[in-house]
Amino acid sequence: MLIQKKPLAYVSSLVAVLVILFSCKKEEVKELAQTQEIETEEADGLYPYKWLSTYAFFEGDISNLNPARDLIFYKPSSSLFTDYAHKTRFIQFPEGGKTELVNGEFDFPEGTILIKNFYYPLDFQKPDGERRIIETRLLILEESGWEAYPYIWNEEQTNAQLKVIGGQKEVHFKDLEGKDQVVDYLIPNRNQCKTCHNKNEEMAPIGVQVKHLNNDLDFQSQHGNQLEFWSQAGKLEGFEGKEHYPSLINYENESLPLDERAMAYLDINCSHCHRAEGPASTSGLFLTYNEKEPMKLGINKTPVAAGIGAGSHKFDVVPGKPEESIVIHRMNSTDVGVAMPELGRTTIHKEGVALIREWIKSLE
Repeated sequence: MLIQKKPLAYVSSLVAVLVILFSCKKEEVKELAQTQEIETEEADGLYPYKWLSTYAFFEGDISNLNPARDLIFYKPSSSLFTDYAHKTRFIQFPEGGKTELVNGEFDFPEGTILIKNFYYPLDFQKPDGERRIIETRLLILEESGWEAYPYIWNEEQTNAQLKVIGGQKEVHFKDLEGKDQVVDYLIPNRNQCKTCHNKNEEMAPIGVQVKHLNNDLDFQSQHGNQLEFWSQAGKLEGFEGKEHYPSLINYENESLPLDERAMAYLDINCSHCHRAEGPASTSGLFLTYNEKEPMKLGINKTPVAAGIGAGSHKFDVVPGKPEESIVIHRMNSTDVGVAMPELGRTTIHKEGVALIREWIKSLE
């Protein structure tokens, strides 16, 4: 399937409009968003569309995110932290298309679309109750490679519009303890998407990897191992059985070994940059789940060029001493130039910091 793109003039005009919007005061932007009309758009196959609804990913009320029959639900064993946002994920193959396992990695056909919705329950004690959808991110595999398109939902929750320069939303919710919380949620622009989705200087998915999807799932008609389901549905070739592939655990499962939970957390949250193929490869800090060399894991390793990010600390990881470790210092900060990951969060992941702190304490 040949994916066609909207002319550059189309995207440029969107940028111009968005620049005007972002030059307005916050109250003016909100008013414009509330009064903006959603015009009819033809699904002509020229991506990206202006409106999320044009793709027809969801049936019925779009805010229910009820997938159309050609979508496949997927869920990584562990989720990348994004300011406590909840997520639903789907994949759409082109008509008659399927993926193939080549050297243990997915080889997707052109026209594949990865769909990820970010939302907040108004009350985290009622995760299936009323919610607010903030954004939907698309990764579309085009002739030139993967391309990212962020869509921001309107206040009425009736549609989402392409916003190539990203945006910001103030989100209110009650956490699991019943406390009121406010998050200044940031929607990344297209260039920021490329910063994290970077493998050997080319855009690549993060969560859609064999190691993250070789696990069980129960969703509507999908039951059991995700990769087995894809294979049985005729959407995955070259699959030799789940026992032949790596499988990461859910780092939130406290009944599992501490070191495995820590490596699962570091892999999904950090290794898209901190790996040999990532943009932070020159740091020498590699945080993939299967890394065994202590120095590459940061143990007693001095940073290459951390700058202000290191603070007064000398080593990435000091065994038994999390408070002296640069990794904890950076995870426990929201300051620009210090916080890690650099993008994707404006708050501190308290549970993640606690997990890595306990892991460092356990090291000898």
